Parts: sequence; structure tokens; C-alpha cells
Amino acid sequence: MDIIVPILVVIATILAMEVVAWSSHKYIMHGWGWGWHRDHHEPHNNLLEKNDLYGIVGAVMSISMFMWGWPVVAGEYTWPMASWIGVGILGYGIIYTLIHDGLVHQRYFKFVPKKGYAKRLVQAHKLHHATVGKEGGVSFGFLFAQDPAKLKAELRRQRETGTAELRESAGI
Repeated sequence: MDIIVPILVVIATILAMEVVAWSSHKYIMHGWGWGWHRDHHEPHNNLLEKNDLYGIVGAVMSISMFMWGWPVVAGEYTWPMASWIGVGILGYGIIYTLIHDGLVHQRYFKFVPKKGYAKRLVQAHKLHHATVGKEGGVSFGFLFAQDPAKLKAELRRQRETGTAELRESAGI
């Protein structure tokens, strides 16, 4: 029974991190943090991207929570639940790395899903990369993907209103 609360905290943290990631992606990475994120949207043959620095930010968040939950004096904890939040942040980072970097961008392995939710995730993120520059765009989350038809419609609307420039290769 003692493990149920920590498990729930880890799951809640992973879900909360998707909200943090969506917000950070939309308002920081496609805003004032574009300098780190730009190379992720441009073709290159580099093993690493400046965008990978955002992973270090996530690691610092996780490590900070572990440290906050670690016993400091004579085995006393400052806030024990913080360590489980750190596990949740770490878990989100692992999931993000496998899905976004691995599955979507194929940085670690080559696999193109033919059906199901994995295909939808890949399609949604490819549509995210359909814009040129940091303006406009769709699908800023990483684990939950909208219907690609709705995302295409939104991209067409952005193109028509001049709020986003689309790549010719996007085919929208």
C-alpha cells in the first residue's frame, strides 16, 4: 500500500510534464528560446543539436527534485515526495527521447509505424515541422497527438491568414 502514492505521483508527474513540454515548446522554444530550437527545424547532418540543451534543462529539473527529496541530516528528508517527482520527470525524459528522438526523428533506430497511435504521433510531429521558422505551427506536445486531418486544416488556415509560412515539401 505504501507504494501506491509514489506510483500515482510518478504517473501524475509524467502527465504534468507533457503540459510543461507543450507550453515550453510553444512559448519558449518557438519564442525567445528559438536560438536553441532552430536547428531542430532545419536540415543538418550533426549528431547533436543545440536543441538537445533543452534535455539538460529537464535533467536539471529531475536532479533538483532528487536532491530536494534526499535525506540531508541524520536521515531526515526535506520533502521525500520530491524524489518521486524526480522519477516522473526522468520517466518523461526517457519516454520523450524514445518517442520524439527515436521514433519520430529516427535518431536512434529506423522504424516507421504503419498504423495506430505511433503512426499518428509521427504524422502530427511531421506536421509540426511543416512550417518555416518559429511562427505558427501545430502539435507542440510530444505524447498526445491530434487528428492529422485537423492539424492540416489548421496549417491551411495559418497559411491563408499569413500567420505561418509552410514548407513546399509539406504538401498542404
